[in-house]
Amino acid sequence: MGKKHFGAKEKLDRTSYSLKDGLQKLKDLAYAKFDESVDVSVGLGIDSTKSDQVVRGAVLLPHGNGRVVKVAVFAKGDHAQEAKDAGADYVGFEDLIEKIESGWLDFNYAIATPDVMGQVGRLAKILGPKGLLPNKKLGTVTLETGNIVKELKSGRSFFRNDKGGSVHFSIGKRSFDVDKLADNFTAFIKSVVSQRPSTAKGRFLRKVVISSTMGVGIPIALDDELKV
Repeated sequence: MGKKHFGAKEKLDRTSYSLKDGLQKLKDLAYAKFDESVDVSVGLGIDSTKSDQVVRGAVLLPHGNGRVVKVAVFAKGDHAQEAKDAGADYVGFEDLIEKIESGWLDFNYAIATPDVMGQVGRLAKILGPKGLLPNKKLGTVTLETGNIVKELKSGRSFFRNDKGGSVHFSIGKRSFDVDKLADNFTAFIKSVVSQRPSTAKGRFLRKVVISSTMGVGIPIALDDELKV
């Protein structure tokens, strides 16, 4: 932590902020010379050691996340062509599998049609730990290859709780205006809440903090909308 970071921290004049006030404060206190990501950390009321309390899902951010993403699609025939037409960066099947087995991983998301997942499954040890393995629950194992490619290119992103029971997620870039960041934040929070496990007890959203890549953490008040 450098002097600029501590200097910014000293300028936090409240214990928590409303969403838009907090986002404005984040922008005002930013000191990095690049367009930082704006990240959200949500502490959840779950027991992360229990398999029935995993919180994972996807959200299509209304204003995207500002990132350029590369999408790889495992498909054949019409589904492969549909993916290409939708803007997929890499489309293939056995050739793509072999390329990944050789160490290539220049993509952010992977999609597969159900008929090829048997063969794609042999990449589980490579793609699984990196969160890149196509998954039916997340919608990345599908026959609708064109639709999912377009959504991923438009800002659809995935989240999952960590071992400490928190979810970390990027809602955009510092250059976004406050209203757009607020819209993305709200869409993300609603998606997290929709994945609340039935076995989770008590308050589900325990703590919400926003920050830029290099910036200080700014607690967001759990108002009536967020007291879930």
